[in-house]
Amino acid sequence: MIAELVSSALGLALYLNTLSADFCYDDSRAIKTNQDLLPETPWTHIFYNDFWGTLLTHSGSHKSYRPLCTLSFRLNHAIGGLNPWSYHLVNVLLHAAVTGLFTSFSKILLGDGYWTFMAGLMFASHPIHTEAVAGIVGRADVGASLFFLLSLLCYTKHCSTRGYSARTWGWFLGTGLCAGCSMLWKEQGVTVLAVSAVYDVFVFHRLKMKQILPTIYKRKNLSLCLSISLLTFWGTSLLGARLYWMGNKPPSFSNSDNPAADSESLLARTLTFFYLPTKNLWLLLCPDTLSFDWSMDAVPLLKTTCDWRNLHTVAFYTGLLILAYYGLKSPSVERECNGKAVTNGRQNANGHSCHSDTEYRNSELKPSFASKVENGIKNNASQRTQLPSTENIVVLSLSLLIIPFVPATNLFFYVGFVIAERVLYIPSMGFCLLITVGARALYVKVQKRFLKSLIFYATAMLIVFYGLKTAIRNGDWQNEEMLYRSGIKVNPAKAWGNLGNVLKSQSKISEAESAYRNALYYRSNMADMLYNLGLLLQENSRFAEALHYYKLAIGSRPTLASAYLNTGIILMNQGKTEEARRTFFKCSEIPDENLKDPHAHKSSVTSCLYNLGKLYHEQGRYEVWPGPCPFVSPLFQ
Repeated sequence: MIAELVSSALGLALYLNTLSADFCYDDSRAIKTNQDLLPETPWTHIFYNDFWGTLLTHSGSHKSYRPLCTLSFRLNHAIGGLNPWSYHLVNVLLHAAVTGLFTSFSKILLGDGYWTFMAGLMFASHPIHTEAVAGIVGRADVGASLFFLLSLLCYTKHCSTRGYSARTWGWFLGTGLCAGCSMLWKEQGVTVLAVSAVYDVFVFHRLKMKQILPTIYKRKNLSLCLSISLLTFWGTSLLGARLYWMGNKPPSFSNSDNPAADSESLLARTLTFFYLPTKNLWLLLCPDTLSFDWSMDAVPLLKTTCDWRNLHTVAFYTGLLILAYYGLKSPSVERECNGKAVTNGRQNANGHSCHSDTEYRNSELKPSFASKVENGIKNNASQRTQLPSTENIVVLSLSLLIIPFVPATNLFFYVGFVIAERVLYIPSMGFCLLITVGARALYVKVQKRFLKSLIFYATAMLIVFYGLKTAIRNGDWQNEEMLYRSGIKVNPAKAWGNLGNVLKSQSKISEAESAYRNALYYRSNMADMLYNLGLLLQENSRFAEALHYYKLAIGSRPTLASAYLNTGIILMNQGKTEEARRTFFKCSEIPDENLKDPHAHKSSVTSCLYNLGKLYHEQGRYEVWPGPCPFVSPLFQ
């Protein structure tokens, strides 16, 4: 209990300075302009709209169905309105709770000792969590992780009390309900069912790969087969319901969201998609460079096999295969212990437990500080033998690292990002376990006390460095200007463009214009930046230049209704009424299909119709609209 409390306290303390932070980045669309948070909007709309307030079945919907997270935002809004303090407080408290639960789960694997404490502190302090905790929309990942761990802990209880009692299946019911809740916070939460299956097979039953099929074929363990079958059925049902509810259609994304997915070269797509997990692992291992956005050209495409980054890819998958082989290798089923045949070191011979090599070394250590670190201050040797072996923990750690990350790999469907740091919140659990069990294995293996101390304190220093980086990174999330300036190195086009919006809101007109032009220098076809620059120029009476950039924005994105609207207004004020009329009319005919923000589009189209009516009125033209009028019921046309 002490390890859980201290780890949670660290997770809480590291993020206390974010309580004074403002809304940043995606917070505006998810909270400030999201109609689902308003009290006048029926709360049931949350279950029909996506995370951003767009109807889930709409062609432009992001398909991110997270009603429980949106419901938590609505409760925040009902209590504190648009004061960001309460939103940040909930995020920090959720992170502290997740840290405590992760430490409890680590105790099941590592025992009640220093290494469990290390795993909990590493998770609490890891810098990759900053976006999920400091950014309010990251609550989806933190909330999903909370129920992810609750589901996993329920399943461990189900395994330990397995039978046909009501209590056993009560724990299984809790597993299923928490998995469903985790998915309703964020989609990847459903992967906990697969991780639970890995725990049951490789950790609780300690099966090796070659033993799985015989176990199923010979029906040696009906309760195991039943549990895995039910997990599979429930996971399939949740995914099927999720797919049906979003209209059986995947979301559509722009080229800038995921350039590799839009590449015409199969080689470039393949090499880049294989490389991206390597980049994500590096962010977990060495989070020296972090960014609020990794889209566009933040990670350049790998277009040829000669790209040196392919070496990283080869090294990553080679290491992954080695770890998987180490955890899943099948040793000889029988070996001798004191002259008796045993299986996997779990039988008794001559009244004594038969230990693996590691367990034997553990039991031979003297009751010094080193043995306390190694064994978790345990006096009962039989209690130590109940803990999973290093191989078991490696398998489970890999499953925690890989399985929740699979939806982000573009393997089954294309995603709307290149890299998203908050997506790594759940996989980081597997990473922290993997580092901890690796350090523990080295600690046990070496014989010299100096080397043991070196390994232990090196792990502790890694946690300290992670905590310092987290504290520094939290400073970047204090406000939008600092956040966007910190991202210029990684994604200059997006960072300069967003920084321009912030500088404009601060009435720093010349600096804002310079920021917009810097963004266009790196990526000249960004319709939003072209439009924003045009709007800035229009507001400063530089109409000819503004008109030029509006037309460039329309050329880049022909569905940008706001650019048509402002173009028509300038033309009307310049007396070019016929050209303005054609512009307004063309805007009114743009459908809202496949648009990310249909609400903003409809608002711009409505303004176009108003200005068109005003133009007709000034010309004395009161004829009937030449065709179906948008937004008006056919009964009135």
